Amino acid sequence: MAKNLNQLPELRFNSEGLIPAVAQDRANGQVLMLAYMNRESLALTRATGFAHYYSRSRGRLWKKGEESGHVQRVHEIRYDCDADTLLLKVDQEGVACHTGHRSCFHRNLDGDPVPAVEDTLGVLADIYRTIQERKALRPEGSYVAGLLAKGPNAILKKIGEESAEVVMAGKEGERRAIVFEVADLWFHTLILLGLHDIDPQEIARELHSRIGKRRPS
Repeated sequence: MAKNLNQLPELRFNSEGLIPAVAQDRANGQVLMLAYMNRESLALTRATGFAHYYSRSRGRLWKKGEESGHVQRVHEIRYDCDADTLLLKVDQEGVACHTGHRSCFHRNLDGDPVPAVEDTLGVLADIYRTIQERKALRPEGSYVAGLLAKGPNAILKKIGEESAEVVMAGKEGERRAIVFEVADLWFHTLILLGLHDIDPQEIARELHSRIGKRRPS
């Protein structure tokens, strides 16, 4: 991500040298927060991979999560058609809002709370991150760490067993059983991905590449 900021001369900062920056969860698309950047904070963000902003109230640069630990790992920075707003695609540690909500946009104009985003890829990404943590730390008593320690054959055996359970549930046609067994299958498939360090985003990209393609007959 670290590149010369001069490569982006078209960005339009306002009269105070600031540009609004929207942070968006890269896994599920949820808008997390709006803050401002100046050239220095943008350069720091690109150099470190962690979101840095400029606080208008405090008059200084700040790293997101510098006190709370709720950092934002920035994977991509986009800008809009007018070149006067940035979009940061991030992995958010913890919550983005100082109120304790995942997103700063947690209520509507009527004051009603907005339900948390629970999309499929976002949940899979959260589970995958936990699996990677178990893989790295190997905590005692962890089912995931224990299965990973047994190696690929044990994981593949579980996937085979869970696949058979899905087939049986599908044959019976009982809705709840199908949901339960598919969840087990997906979970153990994520463990296999974790073993080989394959991020679920790679699967999503592969599926996306197939949209609109004609299958061979």
